[in-house]
Amino acid sequence: MSDTNKDELIEAQKQVIGILFEVVKRLQANNDLDEEYFQIITVENKTNDNKKRIKEILDERKENSMVVGRLLTSLET
Repeated sequence: MSDTNKDELIEAQKQVIGILFEVVKRLQANNDLDEEYFQIITVENKTNDNKKRIKEILDERKENSMVVGRLLTSLET
């Protein structure tokens, strides 16, 4: 294998590792958001702040999921 091919392979591996790291980071963030979501949901009397935070959590989870989907799609190419 030539040095150029080795360098290209190493660069590709670095890119894959970077993508997988970001996927794991986003999935972990969603797990943390899930925990916070369930803590808020179990409160009987929800304040406006709680309702606002629930919406923020759902929006953030959706964004993370969309990013993860795009990242995983990029691995297929």
